[in-house]
Amino acid sequence: MANHALARALPAAPPAGPGRIGFRISASESTGLDWNRVDESWAAAGRERSISAVWMSDHLSDAAQERNGPAFESIALASAMSHHVPGKWIGIAVLANTFRHPAVLAKSATVLDNATGGRFILGLGAGWHVGEHEAFGVPLPPVEERWARYESSIRVLTALFSDAARHRPGVTLDDPFYPLREATNDPGTVRPGGPQLWLGVSKPRGIALAAQYASGWPMFGNVPGDVAWFTAVRGRIIAALEAADRDPTDFTFAAQLSVGATPASRVKALATARAFVRAGANHVILGLPASVAPDGVRALADEVAEPLLDG
Repeated sequence: MANHALARALPAAPPAGPGRIGFRISASESTGLDWNRVDESWAAAGRERSISAVWMSDHLSDAAQERNGPAFESIALASAMSHHVPGKWIGIAVLANTFRHPAVLAKSATVLDNATGGRFILGLGAGWHVGEHEAFGVPLPPVEERWARYESSIRVLTALFSDAARHRPGVTLDDPFYPLREATNDPGTVRPGGPQLWLGVSKPRGIALAAQYASGWPMFGNVPGDVAWFTAVRGRIIAALEAADRDPTDFTFAAQLSVGATPASRVKALATARAFVRAGANHVILGLPASVAPDGVRALADEVAEPLLDG
């Protein structure tokens, strides 16, 4: 009964974007990661008014290592944890395109879109971690094929999130990798056009895709806190958006940084976060080492998120 009441409490029309501040357990600082830490951390984030989104990465093991290390599969985790953060956004930055068929991903994303009242952000990357793919026997094609498949997946997702896919006869797409034949996505998404699609890109080919399809761009998690890198890539994306006759002010540029585990590191994180905002970030993802979660969520909110939200 509580779940039905929660679903009724969510507004029918979600806000346009995820707000100023997101939270994540840092993928590169995952020492001590376990189910209780994640569960309690999401619950703590759900209580903080300054945190408007909760994020995760998509890895089968710790991305900071060549092999092994703790990681929870992201789509299942997002579904399991969504009850902790009603009214907040949930984002994955970014899903590896090599891990899932895009039609299956579209159906999974539709579940999360409904569970969050239209507040799910589907971040997508081409896939990159060689050791992770080798360890689990997941094919990692050569770069050219990988990018061709990435482009195909974006087209498939766009087709399956379209209004035409909600009704018979569905959508048909001639694609060399993932063809669709009268495919439907029913029930459909809460958000018209499907979840916001954010692309994890930084080079010309990917930036062109972002300008055509994306609603936002998440800074890479392996360069957290690098304001100069963020500024450079943001500038290239803005140029591509303007060339595509799109308004950059309707696009979300998300910076990432770690707040660390000490009062001094949180002071530094606040200064860096403010520098990102000055550089044009309209969403800032604050990473917390798993070793200090969940207790560190409150300190993150009090010493970094609240001051950043208030100006």
